[in-house]
Amino acid sequence: MENEQVLTINTTVNAPISTVWDAFTNPVTVKKWFFGTDLKTTWEVGTPILWSGEWEGKPYEDKGVVLAYEHEKYAKYNYWSSFSGTENIPENYDNISYQVIDNEGKTTLILTQDGFKNQEAMAHSEANWTAMMEEMKKLIE
Repeated sequence: MENEQVLTINTTVNAPISTVWDAFTNPVTVKKWFFGTDLKTTWEVGTPILWSGEWEGKPYEDKGVVLAYEHEKYAKYNYWSSFSGTENIPENYDNISYQVIDNEGKTTLILTQDGFKNQEAMAHSEANWTAMMEEMKKLIE
């Protein structure tokens, strides 16, 4: 099935784990590199996670639920985008996870995403994540 495709992006960031973790989980820092998005969540497993903002003049509200969280190690949530062109139902949610690993004072960040509706959606996500990670690295390195 097409939705069994998994996108994995590995990057090394010249910053400690705490700084990289903050970049992905702190709403103030996320807003600076994630297209100006407002992130709202407590990061407690089972609680909602919301991203909202405006992209090219269109408001959006993306949503999900925190599925796993281990501070400065691993986070996983499911994700549905209002721009996806799909109905907001469970089978249209992707799963996204972040894992951070110490790499001699630098941090290896492993991002995974699955649940794509097709190859085009996966390629779109890969381009977005690659661009956003570059912005994140510029901000914190």
